[in-house]
Amino acid sequence: MQETAPVKYQLNLKGVVIRNIVDFDPVTDQLCPFNFTADNTELNPEILADTAVFSDWINSQLAKTNARYGIGGYDEHRTIYARSSHFDAHADAEPRRLHLGVDIWGPAGTKVYNFYTAVVHSFKNNNNFGDYGATIILEYNIKGQVFYVLYGHLSLASIADLQVGQKIPKGTAFATFGTPEENGNWPPHLHFQVIRKLFDAVGDYPGVCPFTQKEPFLLNSPDPSVILKHTFKAALR
Repeated sequence: MQETAPVKYQLNLKGVVIRNIVDFDPVTDQLCPFNFTADNTELNPEILADTAVFSDWINSQLAKTNARYGIGGYDEHRTIYARSSHFDAHADAEPRRLHLGVDIWGPAGTKVYNFYTAVVHSFKNNNNFGDYGATIILEYNIKGQVFYVLYGHLSLASIADLQVGQKIPKGTAFATFGTPEENGNWPPHLHFQVIRKLFDAVGDYPGVCPFTQKEPFLLNSPDPSVILKHTFKAALR
């Protein structure tokens, strides 16, 4: 059961040296902010229905803005999840549409680095249409704060040789963005989500929740920009 509170939680990383998540030069590289809410009328159901067409759309937006990556999604009420029944509730219950992490959109094969030394909590191939595909959850202990980060939509090679409890040093390239065939049928990207408590979850945790339950879920998955800002610097708005 999720805990509730009237305010959002934020990690205290003051004074902590945080490494890059992906290769990015804030001086020369650009970020393209993506909006996947109902306000984005260009992204129609026909595009979303075909992963290859959806991927072409993502790539066209990156090319149009001369951006190395696309980014966005925390606390975003998204329409794109209607493309998969994975996010639809049973019977008349509310579907899941509120995104709990940040997505970094870029080419398959993009290296993912560990921002701080951690150990492997769990990993899994969540192989459903619209799901995470290959997924890794790392456990961190920073300034006495124990928390987890879920890395989703990875390549299958990223989890092939992992072991639970394995140490992943700071700065290590430990994973890569997966292709649609192995990442849950999405255009290549990384789902990056901070999680305070996993409860009994192993290799998986909701990255999208019903809108009416946003308060407890956002409390348990605080804004990851406190980590990602060290990679993207001023480019992260």
